[in-house]
Amino acid sequence: MLHLVKLCVGVRDLAHLRRLQQARLETDPPLRHRTRNFPRRSPELLAGGSLYWVISGTLRARQKLIDIVEVPAADGGPACALILDPDLVAVEARQVKPFQGWRYLEPSAAPADLSMRRPATGVGRLPEPLREALAALCLL
Repeated sequence: MLHLVKLCVGVRDLAHLRRLQQARLETDPPLRHRTRNFPRRSPELLAGGSLYWVISGTLRARQKLIDIVEVPAADGGPACALILDPDLVAVEARQVKPFQGWRYLEPSAAPADLSMRRPATGVGRLPEPLREALAALCLL
């Protein structure tokens, strides 16, 4: 199994990505993301892999890859559609340097889902502005 990492350009936060994808799913299913190049390691990706989204420089969420298909690009050339599970899963935030295209991600290097994370104790007693600042720094 193998994963992909992709920059989510033009998206402000996870809630924004959810809204955009929901609208796209309602008007043009299945949910997919187009990219120019077809992954050479697609069999490994389709063996349980996910697409991890980098939003504003931080790896924030993942979606299970359902299929990878060739599609025509707007200019008539070849392109690729990554067919995604609509379930957007938040992951432990991690800063990522900018890159072009997408990158492979080994399962051992993938961040854990937030639902699997042990909750921090005492966070509820922190003032809301401090909690928000710590979360923005990926410390909560």
